[in-house]
Amino acid sequence: MARIVSRALPFASRSPHPGAALLRSMPMSSPLPAAGSTGSLVSWRGFTPTPEPSRSAAPPPPFAGFLAGIRGFRRGRRGQAAARRAQPQDPASPPLPLPPPPPKESEIELYARIGVDDDMPIDPEVTNIVEILKLNVPMAMKITLDGLLDSNYSTRDTSISDVGKYDKVEVSVLLCNDNFIRNLNKEWRGEDSVTEMLSMSQYIPDLYVPFLILGEIVISVETAARQAEERGHALLDEVRILVVRGLLHLLGFDHQTSDESAMEMDKEEQLVLKSLRWKGKSLAKNVLDSNKPHTEILDGQVISGLKRAGSLRFYRPKFKYIFCDMDGTLLNSKSQITTRNAEALREARSRGVNIVIATGKARPAVIDALNMVDLSGRTGIVSESSPGIFLQGLLVYGLQGREIYKRNLDQEVCREAFLYSLEHKVPLVAFCQDRCFSMYDDPLVDSLHYIYHEPKAEIVSSIDQLLGTAEIQKVLFLETPEGISSTLRPFWAKAIEGRARVVQAQPDMLELVPPATSKGNGVKILLDHLCISPDEVMAIGDGENDIEMLQLASLGVALANGSERTKAVANVIGAPNDDDGVAQAIYDYAF
Repeated sequence: MARIVSRALPFASRSPHPGAALLRSMPMSSPLPAAGSTGSLVSWRGFTPTPEPSRSAAPPPPFAGFLAGIRGFRRGRRGQAAARRAQPQDPASPPLPLPPPPPKESEIELYARIGVDDDMPIDPEVTNIVEILKLNVPMAMKITLDGLLDSNYSTRDTSISDVGKYDKVEVSVLLCNDNFIRNLNKEWRGEDSVTEMLSMSQYIPDLYVPFLILGEIVISVETAARQAEERGHALLDEVRILVVRGLLHLLGFDHQTSDESAMEMDKEEQLVLKSLRWKGKSLAKNVLDSNKPHTEILDGQVISGLKRAGSLRFYRPKFKYIFCDMDGTLLNSKSQITTRNAEALREARSRGVNIVIATGKARPAVIDALNMVDLSGRTGIVSESSPGIFLQGLLVYGLQGREIYKRNLDQEVCREAFLYSLEHKVPLVAFCQDRCFSMYDDPLVDSLHYIYHEPKAEIVSSIDQLLGTAEIQKVLFLETPEGISSTLRPFWAKAIEGRARVVQAQPDMLELVPPATSKGNGVKILLDHLCISPDEVMAIGDGENDIEMLQLASLGVALANGSERTKAVANVIGAPNDDDGVAQAIYDYAF
C-alpha cells in the first residue's frame, strides 16, 4: 500500500507558511469501491502542526530562475499533448510500455507550501487565511487527486493520471498583491493585466522521475477581496475557490480552450467544492454573474468604495459571538476536538466571530482540551485571561479573565451528598473553582481526569476537612445511566427540593448545583458585562443544561445527539457531535 506523508518546505519569498497533512493512499491493486462510493487515491487522516511564520531579513526574489528556465513551456506542453492525442496508433505495433507500478509499501510524500509576497502588508485576515490554508490546501489536493481515478473528461490533458508511481507530490501557493501578479502576467503571458490567479505548471510529460512537482498557484489577494465582496462571500471563500481552480489547471483542465472544456472544468470544480463543503460560486456561475472578464475589473482603475490594503475584511458574519458547549458538543464521544471542528473555530475567529465556551467543565479542563488542537492560550479561544462560563454557569469570567460571578452550593447539601456517596459507594467529586476533591479513589473518579480533562481529584480524609478546605460550586455523582435514571435522580430531586437542583449533562453523570442557576444565567451575566445583545449570539449545545442558553441566543443549535428536551427548544437541529456537528453549524449558520 502506498501512503502519502506530509513535509514542510521553505518557500521562495517570505518565510515559510508550509501546509502539511498526513494522507494515505489505497492499494493500487485493489478494486474500486462499488457504485455509490467514490474511489479514493488518498484519504484524510490528520495534520502536522507547523511553526509560527516569521519574516526573513532578505529573502531571494520569488520564482527567481523559474520563469527564465521554463517560460513558454506550458503552452508547448499543451500543444504536444494535443498532438499526441491526435496521432493515430498503428494497431499492428505493440502498445507503449507503462512505467512499472510502485512497490506496495512505497511512500508518497505530499508537499504543500504556502507563501506570502514580501510587498504584502501584514494584515491579520491574510495571516489567518494562511493558517487555514495550511490545512485546506492538502485537503483540496486530496480531493482533486481522488478525481483522477474515475475522470472521464474528454478535454482534460491526461498526462497526469496516476500519482501512485511517484515518491513525492508538491504544490506551492503564493498570496500576493495586484502589482505582483500584473508583473508576472507580463513576463509569463506577455499581457499587461491583473488577474485573480495564475497557475504555472512545472510538470514535464514523459519524464519518469520519482517526484511530481505540480507547480505554483499565485493568487492576488486584492483582486480576490474585490470579487468576494461583489459575489457576497468571504475573502477566505474566494481564495479557496481559486486554490481549487489552480489545482485543476495544474492537473490538465483548461476552461479557455473550448465551451466543452469550460463545462467540464466547471463540473469538476463544483464537485470538489461540494466534497470539501466550501462556500462560493463555481467558475461558470461567476461568469454568469459578471459579464466582463476579471482582467477588466482593475486595469489601472480605482474601484469606488474599495478598502485600503491592510484592511481586507469585506464580509460581516451573522453573529458576533458563538457560545459553545463542550461535552457532547465540541467534544466527540472520545472527548476529543476533531480537526474539522478546530478548523471551523479558527475560520470563525478569522472572520471576526468571538468564540466563548459555556460548559459544565472546570476552566483547566477546557484549556487542556483546546490545547490539544492549539486553540488555548492568549492567542487561542480560551485562557486564564479570556471570557468564559464554567461549572454550569456557577463561575463566569469576563474581560481579562476577571471573575465576575461565582455561586456556591449549600454546605449541608454537600455534606448530605458525601454521606450518601460513602454509604452507597457511589463515587462523588466536588468542584471547587479550578480544583476537584473526592473522598476515595475510584476508576470513575480517575476517568474525569484522564478522559474528560478535569483536574485530577485530590483525596480528602473527611467531610469536615473537605468543607473547610474550599468553597464548593457543585458536586457530581458518577453512576450508570440506568442507576441515575432509576435511583439517583428521583432521590435527589426530592431530597434537595428548594435548596439545590439536579442537572444532567451526560447520561452517566448527575450534578447538584445551587438553585436558580444555569448556563443561560451565566450567559446573561457575561452578555451584560460585555454589553452584547442576545441578537448577536449563536449558541450550540446538546444537554439539558444547555436549554436556557439556546433559548436566550438569537439562534440556538442543538446537535442531533442531544436530549429530546434540548432539541425541542432549539431553532435548528445540527449534525451529531461525532460528525463534526459544531463545524457544520458554524459553516451553515454563522456566515
